[in-house]
Amino acid sequence: MYTNVLVPVDLEHKDQARTMIRTALDIADDNIKLTLLFVLPEIPAVVGLYLPDGSTGKARVDAEEQLQELAKASGAPKATNIVTAFGRPHHKILERAESDGTDLIVIASHHPGIADYLLGSVAASVVRHAKCSVHVIR
Repeated sequence: MYTNVLVPVDLEHKDQARTMIRTALDIADDNIKLTLLFVLPEIPAVVGLYLPDGSTGKARVDAEEQLQELAKASGAPKATNIVTAFGRPHHKILERAESDGTDLIVIASHHPGIADYLLGSVAASVVRHAKCSVHVIR
């Protein structure tokens, strides 16, 4: 069984996130170390000049609050790690998994569209490059 599980969450798809969290809890050991990760998009420096001061910090705090609520509503343990990062999602997911010694990533995938065939989806990239097991939910 798995003890160190990473669940990358897209806060625009909270129902899917709840399913991922419950799946992680179902297939992991009782003493699970669960980490929820939300990756915020990097803001180009040129764009950042036009944003109000503190807007990226506020976005991070808002995301962390939403992750806490989601964890609680999904029955996740109180010791669940809540993590936010800025960058490209698949890079940050893989970095976090490696740095934490994750033994399972539970990630959601959607039915691919034409853009996914040309560019690749986050889930597909994680599956291809992860050094641990990956459980994909559709």
